[in-house]
Amino acid sequence: MVKMTKSKTFQAYLPNCHRTYSCIHCRAHLANHDELISKSFQGSQGRAYLFNSVVNVGCGPAEERVLLTGLHAVAVHKRRCSEHAFESSQKYKEGKFIIELAHMIKDNGWE
Repeated sequence: MVKMTKSKTFQAYLPNCHRTYSCIHCRAHLANHDELISKSFQGSQGRAYLFNSVVNVGCGPAEERVLLTGLHAVAVHKRRCSEHAFESSQKYKEGKFIIELAHMIKDNGWE
């Protein structure tokens, strides 16, 4: 079921029984806490988390960027991205998603 919220269409809603992360601007669900891989990332606007999978996120065309850990091809959309790493030690990031803390909040089940 697709629901309209604040004039935006969201395709996926995560179960209420799980701790989730949502967009700070529109409250769309972004990721389930169980998909969190690492909290030690740095985005262009501060700290970021690496997730195995996300919802309600689209990716644009890949751009090559030199990041702290080397050259990466990054597909960016709404401050979230998926990477292709050129350094062998960074291959674990491929196909994963980085969300900056400045753009998300914790929802559902956090104490």
